[in-house]
Amino acid sequence: MLRIATFALGALVIAVTILSLLRSKAWWIRIWDFPRLQIMVAGGVAIVAGSLVTQSLDPGMRWIFLGTLTLTVVYQAAIIWRFSPLAPHEVQRSAGADTNALLSLAISNVLQTNRDAERLIEVLRAADADVVLCVETDDWWRQQLDALRETHPHTIQCALPNTYGMLLYSRLPLNDTSIDFLVEDDIPSMQARIRLRGGQLVWLNCVHPRPPAPSANDRSLERDAELLLVGKRVCDAQVPVVVCGDLNDVAWSRTTRLFQKTSRLVDPRKGRGLFSTFHARIPLLRFPLDHILHSDDFRIVSMRRLDYVGSDHFPVYAMLSFEPSAKRHQEAPTADSGDKQEAQETIAEGVSKA
Repeated sequence: MLRIATFALGALVIAVTILSLLRSKAWWIRIWDFPRLQIMVAGGVAIVAGSLVTQSLDPGMRWIFLGTLTLTVVYQAAIIWRFSPLAPHEVQRSAGADTNALLSLAISNVLQTNRDAERLIEVLRAADADVVLCVETDDWWRQQLDALRETHPHTIQCALPNTYGMLLYSRLPLNDTSIDFLVEDDIPSMQARIRLRGGQLVWLNCVHPRPPAPSANDRSLERDAELLLVGKRVCDAQVPVVVCGDLNDVAWSRTTRLFQKTSRLVDPRKGRGLFSTFHARIPLLRFPLDHILHSDDFRIVSMRRLDYVGSDHFPVYAMLSFEPSAKRHQEAPTADSGDKQEAQETIAEGVSKA
């Protein structure tokens, strides 16, 4: 029985790893981008168990099985290792931040059906971020979160009943605010220019695209197109840029990596940890879905996952420091001709079929 279970686990690990290599945007293929850490651990368990229960098998078959499993584990590890403390930092830590150049953000998917607003507000107030973005916010959540207006009077609000509402609260002034429906007419995004205490404007873009899942969308095309549209919009910006929100995609996926190349934004998690935010109630099944990405003229002061707020997501917090000199020391990802073509084709197809 143990041998059968070991072979079944090993075969599953190999199969889903192969599926994740496919370029298809079908949800049942793209979903395997998410649990790479879990697949890697399951593969390691299968290798250990397999080395014990397959000793009586034909040596050739045994080593094909164990060798293939080892390759899958190495492959999965290679995908996610950039988010381990063993990897180099993509974003440098700020050594002596000027308070006039600081920008702190807290991002929270509240879970629309969650009604523990007091807990969320308590956590957000303790974090004391300059900017708070909450998604999955309907009109009930707008009424509750408007308590934040006492300290964060500048707002952009798009409360919706479809789990894609967005509410933004800021203690710093907001200019040129807008709510956009980039790909799907019921999925908003937001943008604004935030004025830092020292007067510098920062272009903030907030997103929450629909995920590839049977209950939401049978493909990742629309999600991918929305992210890449935002990436193209900010790539040549002449001001500092921050893109944040629940991207409904993991940090190491092909789409997020293409988004980084297209937008030329950097990820402060690389070399620091996963900061996995979903699923808050299932510790063994967590992924980094909530993101704060920025242009390479910021350094990081601090980043952390916040406490449980009753949602299926943990909030995430980051404090950034605008330091133009960082550009000379931080290397933003760059899209080559193939990346640009793939991004353009994805955008064109996503917009035409939405």
